[in-house]
Amino acid sequence: MNRLFRRICGPGIRPPERAGFTLLEILLAIFIFAIVMSTIFGTFNAVVSRTDAIKNGMGGYEMARTCLNRITQDLTTVYVDQKPLYAPPDVDDKPDPYRFLGKETSAGNKSFSWLRFAATDHLSLNGKAETGIAEIVYYVKEQGDPESEFVLKRADTAYPYDEDYEFEEKESDPVLCEGIEEFSLVYIDAEGNELETWDSDADIFKYASPRAVFVKLKIKNQESVYAFETKIILPVFREKFE
Repeated sequence: MNRLFRRICGPGIRPPERAGFTLLEILLAIFIFAIVMSTIFGTFNAVVSRTDAIKNGMGGYEMARTCLNRITQDLTTVYVDQKPLYAPPDVDDKPDPYRFLGKETSAGNKSFSWLRFAATDHLSLNGKAETGIAEIVYYVKEQGDPESEFVLKRADTAYPYDEDYEFEEKESDPVLCEGIEEFSLVYIDAEGNELETWDSDADIFKYASPRAVFVKLKIKNQESVYAFETKIILPVFREKFE
């Protein structure tokens, strides 16, 4: 091989020696490779984390949207007896079965709105809409540790009732929304006044029903809190008894 190289290149030229990498060069290459991989992994991790956050946000948004749609649909089918079918109750009279009642209740260590009204959009246990009037109740219930999570439930009881019927919360009442941080309702009267409670069977409200309901909902999904608001105009209402 050396003889052939000298014949071709001349006797004064030596064949090149085989080149190799020093230990320092190898260590430097490993160091650069580690930096490049760390940068790529960090970028990938940030993208994945952002994708998870978007997915969680969309999940919270969809749950809140479904919840508000259900409340809106119920309130837009609200039923109240009109004059002269309805008359202010006497002291010994039983509560109006179609009364509109909104109040504040506590669950765990927090306060939430509680709403009861009659509606024509009854949902049976099989999930199908049925005709007739039903008592609809929205309430918040603690789930597990009082400071960990609250859920919004919807009770639906079709008429007619027994004479001694009184609403009671049941474990079987379906959960409408999870991770409740706030569920507050504001009731708007004919003059546009905003009230935090309402009782269509009470003289202080002149036995009227509200014209609109303002709903404020906050839900916690993972580490984020999402706030939603909507105003629902009631299609039917009872005028005040002056």
